Amino acid sequence: MASLPLLALRDVRLTFGGSPLFEGVTTWVGRGDKTCLVGRNGSGKSTLLKILSGEMQPDSGECFVQPGTRIATLAQDPALAGPSVASYVAGGLPQTEQDQHYRVDAILDALKLDGARDPALLSGGEGRRVALARALVCDPDVLLLDEPTNHMDLPTILWLEQTLGAFAGALVAISHDRRFLENVSRQTLWLERGQVRRSEQGFAAFPAWQEETYAAEEAEMARMSTKLRQELHWLARGVTARRKRNMGRLRALQGLRKDRGELLKAKTESGRLAKLAADAGELSGRLVIEADAISKQFEGAVIVNGFSTRIMRGDRIGFVGPNGAGKTTLLRLLTGELEPDSGSVRRGTNLEPAYFDQRRELLDPERSVWDTLTEGRGDNVWVRGQPRHVIGYMKDFLFSEAQARTPVKALSGGERNRLLLAKLLAKPSNLLILDEPTNDLDMDTLDMLEEMLAEYEGTLLVVSHDRDFLDRLVTSVIAVEGGGDVSEYAGGYSDYLRQRPSSDPAPAKSQTPRAVAPARPKTAPARFSYKQSRELDELPARLDALAGEIARLESLLADPGLFARDRSGFEAAAARLDVARTELETAEERWLELETLREELAK
Repeated sequence: MASLPLLALRDVRLTFGGSPLFEGVTTWVGRGDKTCLVGRNGSGKSTLLKILSGEMQPDSGECFVQPGTRIATLAQDPALAGPSVASYVAGGLPQTEQDQHYRVDAILDALKLDGARDPALLSGGEGRRVALARALVCDPDVLLLDEPTNHMDLPTILWLEQTLGAFAGALVAISHDRRFLENVSRQTLWLERGQVRRSEQGFAAFPAWQEETYAAEEAEMARMSTKLRQELHWLARGVTARRKRNMGRLRALQGLRKDRGELLKAKTESGRLAKLAADAGELSGRLVIEADAISKQFEGAVIVNGFSTRIMRGDRIGFVGPNGAGKTTLLRLLTGELEPDSGSVRRGTNLEPAYFDQRRELLDPERSVWDTLTEGRGDNVWVRGQPRHVIGYMKDFLFSEAQARTPVKALSGGERNRLLLAKLLAKPSNLLILDEPTNDLDMDTLDMLEEMLAEYEGTLLVVSHDRDFLDRLVTSVIAVEGGGDVSEYAGGYSDYLRQRPSSDPAPAKSQTPRAVAPARPKTAPARFSYKQSRELDELPARLDALAGEIARLESLLADPGLFARDRSGFEAAAARLDVARTELETAEERWLELETLREELAK
């Protein structure tokens, strides 16, 4: 640390629900830091933010705040209260500055908010902007933001990125929005297994850092396994005869076993991911939705004006635009919930829609997780036509058995989203309509959701403000710009930005440019040879055979009595396992090399 930190934690420990959540956490927030806090759902990110702000006290450890430091927070689910938006935002000012109304007016104007409105009547996006205004109005030294982009439209997210880029104070932000974190962060705190790791690089470098960390753990696991085999070999040769002088070595062996077991357990737990899968149900007709010159007005305001589109089976369509521009109205027109004022909408045959609502209105807050999934009937969930015990299905979505009777209202935002996904994906459908599905999900679950949606055989309509999610997933974007202006663009969100008319206002530029990989010179041969083609065809069978052999050898060596029964067999199996793993890695690299070459030559 170059200077005294504004906030610091030292050896912080906290037990939550009878289990340790933090074990000896030490970290800090320095002046001018722009830090992202990342970790899986349930790892304790929001709790750590509350400890940094002083809202929550740990069981033990030291929490330091430099005297005079002004801290402002944005909670994940802020409680909006007060006679007006202006009065609620003014509540963020210190008592000695309550008369400085010009600061309230300035932040309301920047966020395009009406100070006279009732906070209880705001939409999700409007409420998020009001809570953000309350956090920013006091000109804090430290800004702690928990999922600031939830429910926000893209223009507001771009404004927020610019504002935070110019913010002179320190920032700690939790977000699932990769692009947002890449653009605003310069440091990373990684919370995992009750510990915090710190990197002096922003989120753009996090994936590589995470891979390096896991690779180091794999190497340490391999080293421990080798050492453990050597010590077991020594133990089998007769510790009894040398008991007095070798009891220390035996204790070290027991310690090694314990350390390896803890590392294996930690590695297993860190690899827990939601198991997402969706059944596309009965095949729909090839045409899913066709709109011809549809228009719609509400109270004199034009929402859609002469828009036409054709959505075919298997299409993945993203809907973007400012909050209030009419994205939800357009969806309702396309799916038949609303009739257009003019024009026509034709829908295909055998459509089985399933709808993910960002407000989670399908979830009863008083019902338990168990009753939500089973509809209060028995202990089975019907998943794609087959019965599954509710506990097993819950675990697929990272819920513990202890949470089965937990009421929905006690779940975190990410847990509620996972529960809604579990309920939605259990039912067969061939048309998925997802309204902001990424809110509150951790990045690993987001990756799994993206993979599931990529493999989904039905048609997907998704409203999202997550630029990275759209770029990875959709095949075209329908932009609802407001004032009836609706247009369709091929590709993802980045493609939409490149294609939109130059007369449109350009979006804000990222504060941190994304790195572009240099083009590799093309040195590939002119054609894919017969020998290479035959090798590529044979490699999958070789990969399967090696994977099967490795699984068999690992199972064999897991037998604790093998060494005593068959020492030579144990040593031969261990040696062959190392060779097989190397052969598998070599074969995988060769397959990737040949497949890449084949694709390049096919262009």
